Amino acid sequence: MISIEEALGRILSYVDVLPAEQQPLVDALGQVLAADVSSSFDIPPLDNTAMDGYAVRAEDTAGATEDPVQLRVIGELAAGYTFDRTVEPGAAVRIMTGAPVPAGADAIVPFEETDEPFQAAPSGVRRLAAEVKVLKTAETGANIRRAGEDLRAGQVVVPKGTVLRPSEIGVIASVGTAAVKVIRRPVVAVLSTGDELLEPGERRAGARIYDSNAHSVSALVRRYGGVPMMLGIAKDTVEELTAKIHEGLAADLLITSAGVSRGDYDIVKDVLTREGEIDFWTVAMKPGKPLAFGCFQKDGRRIPHIGLPGNPVSAMVAFEIFGRPAMLKMMGKSDWRRPIVRAIAEEHIVNRNDPRLFLARCIVTERDGRYYASPTGAQGSGILTSMMRANALTLIPAEIDVVEPGEEIQVMMLDWSRGEEWGSYLAEGQDSAAAAIGETAASP
Repeated sequence: MISIEEALGRILSYVDVLPAEQQPLVDALGQVLAADVSSSFDIPPLDNTAMDGYAVRAEDTAGATEDPVQLRVIGELAAGYTFDRTVEPGAAVRIMTGAPVPAGADAIVPFEETDEPFQAAPSGVRRLAAEVKVLKTAETGANIRRAGEDLRAGQVVVPKGTVLRPSEIGVIASVGTAAVKVIRRPVVAVLSTGDELLEPGERRAGARIYDSNAHSVSALVRRYGGVPMMLGIAKDTVEELTAKIHEGLAADLLITSAGVSRGDYDIVKDVLTREGEIDFWTVAMKPGKPLAFGCFQKDGRRIPHIGLPGNPVSAMVAFEIFGRPAMLKMMGKSDWRRPIVRAIAEEHIVNRNDPRLFLARCIVTERDGRYYASPTGAQGSGILTSMMRANALTLIPAEIDVVEPGEEIQVMMLDWSRGEEWGSYLAEGQDSAAAAIGETAASP
């Protein structure tokens, strides 16, 4: 039995970053940019107005107060169009936000600082007034966005290695780029094993149970940016399991569940040993101890394999600890650690006589500037609802038998939707297991 940090280190040493591919921008959310994106032009490309109002010569508004300055209105300009005349002394152009500033104008007077002298014809059709009264002196450059103030031509706007969020995608679109070179998403084959399993939708029969692992793990794969390849259920025969595993070797990562403990019918380790190579198969964590890792070879490729435990909670926890980091490394991401916070236990958490790190499912909330953690009920590895209710996992070292209410513990956040948003990272105060799988976040 090896530690979490050693197991994770071995897994990541087998995993390589995947090749890059060209991807439509709209499909690249969450992927890592494999080449710089630059702008071929200034943004904005022209001086433009930041407000609706009137484009004027600032000197023409000097002295404007409640005793207004009156200017001739020589036209109107909307965003996306240009004005083919020059704003001469004593003239103004009615202008909409985003429209290029006409030649001769050097300030924008907002509507609120004019009498906005539009009138409606009897038909209700708006017509442009011949004059406008300016009620406040405008400074040169007022309410004008200068060409290139956001980006300059030739500037790298999003560098290689950036994880594309909606904001980066918006910036890339703004420079006219429709497709980007990104590290491709990993295809993850997901296989459940066991004669006792049924597919959801099949009629229940006797002692057989529905396969939840393939669906929860595939959902996690999709959540973290991968593409699940669901292989279905392999019965407990060497022949069927071997055939299913060979099918899964078209993927970048193979995930199986069950078949990795000490039972007579737990044959995944046997097939892995015969068809590939096995590196380890027990980890000092609770839940998730029976976890196998190795790799297969096909067509000159090395396909890593993570054999998850069969119990539903164990499978999900083990995937969070090992499968997620492996996927993220494949995608070119370096920041795969989960945020870790210190929280006050609100109930007893018992880990008596167990030499493993205890990853109890808990709900973390924030009150009065502190985090508080409560277990999500019974902690059996088959109680999947304990995972459904949780937004964090405790990190209770093996040497601690019981955590008393009021004691401080470390928890690894899985999802902030049931807690509170956390602040900046603080990289100190972690034990070795915590350091291996997460980063300590600041108190709220």
